[in-house]
Amino acid sequence: MDLKTATALRRLRLVSAPEAISFLLLLVCSVLKRTTEFNAVPVMGAVHGALFVLYVVFWADAWNRARWPLGTAALYFVLSVLPAGGFFAERRLRREAEDAVIASRVRKEGVVNA
Repeated sequence: MDLKTATALRRLRLVSAPEAISFLLLLVCSVLKRTTEFNAVPVMGAVHGALFVLYVVFWADAWNRARWPLGTAALYFVLSVLPAGGFFAERRLRREAEDAVIASRVRKEGVVNA
């Protein structure tokens, strides 16, 4: 994995958890708006919207650079529209990055120590 691909995956991973948190907070604010006088939906909506747009831009860049199969790319996109899906995306992306580092070290050393 080259540096640009690793960077694209890292950006996607770093924005996935905040995007999921903002989605959950937006849902809480929506409930509070209807049950109390508290209305933070316009603010949280804007925050979540900006984070979602960042997620989609970083997702497209990661898909292009990592050359994911269509199923993997679709999975990461579907995870972005589920309320807690960003947490699962972050965890899978972290594992993918760790596996890439291990594979890179193995290629560099040329030997697998099992």
